[in-house]
Amino acid sequence: MINGRFGDNKELFFGIELVGANNEKFFVEALLDTGFTDGWLAIEAQDLEALGWSIITLQVEMTTARGSARFDIYEGKIIIDDIEVTIPVHVGEYLPETIIGSNWLDIMRLVVDKPNEMLTLEMVLPEGDAT
Repeated sequence: MINGRFGDNKELFFGIELVGANNEKFFVEALLDTGFTDGWLAIEAQDLEALGWSIITLQVEMTTARGSARFDIYEGKIIIDDIEVTIPVHVGEYLPETIIGSNWLDIMRLVVDKPNEMLTLEMVLPEGDAT
């Protein structure tokens, strides 16, 4: 389970680690964006150089809160809730935050308790999986 924090405007932030191709790890706070329904993670293009991830697809067009935008898709590794996973990562220009998408809510439990300032995200194991 990872503890998150509420931003100044009650945004939901969680700490994750980006794992570079050379296995170097970079801690970042990522904004959980439930409106980002087409992906797992989105990062700013300038952050990509340090990671050395491999390209999967160029110039995928998506609708964002700011209108239409193009993203390149890379194969990236991250650590979330102490689990290392390889996921497709949307890489674009002018992203103010590292963003984790709502796809995570298919495999993780989100608990939000605003009155007590508690925010958690926890991987949900498939039935019968004790690891």
